[in-house]
Amino acid sequence: MSQTMTRRQFFKVTAGGFAGAGLGALGLTPEALQAATRPFKLERTSEARNICPYCSVSCGVLMYSIGDKAKNVEASIIHIEGDPDNPVNRGTLCPKGAGLLEMIHSENRLKFPEVREAGSSEWKRISWDEAITRIATHMKADRDANFKTTNEAGVTVNHWPTVGFLASSAASNEAGYISHKVLRGLGVIGIDTQARI
Repeated sequence: MSQTMTRRQFFKVTAGGFAGAGLGALGLTPEALQAATRPFKLERTSEARNICPYCSVSCGVLMYSIGDKAKNVEASIIHIEGDPDNPVNRGTLCPKGAGLLEMIHSENRLKFPEVREAGSSEWKRISWDEAITRIATHMKADRDANFKTTNEAGVTVNHWPTVGFLASSAASNEAGYISHKVLRGLGVIGIDTQARI
């Protein structure tokens, strides 16, 4: 009984034979290909140190981005890991810190300031300049209306009791010091950090 070969089978056999012969002639045997190492995935990346934004522990992270660093090219973060040189976490990360990459690339991540006007149910995107101007305007109006120079006993207090500030406990000591000095200078007495919440 004779065995017939289909056209598809013929092409598979011939292509396999040519590929095997060509690789063998180049010295690329299957054993050599299996022993070859893959290129390191962080080989062409730029490394940056940062702080995990989640809690008050302030774990250090290494963020690796890829991009050709041209003026109008936005780099993309492709890998995040714990910073072994950071004295806080020494390279370890909790599950939330280990999931930072997913948070950064999430479609639900808010990247721009938005405002919901009084009486509206819709959020609209505004510029950073407009957001900062609106915040400063509201702060000044509230401080002018509610600032207390003296208490009931006539003692000078210079308090602004109607506003509070939640500082980041993941910030550096220098940023915390400056924030505290500015807020106390404005008379704010309700200052706290997320570490105590």
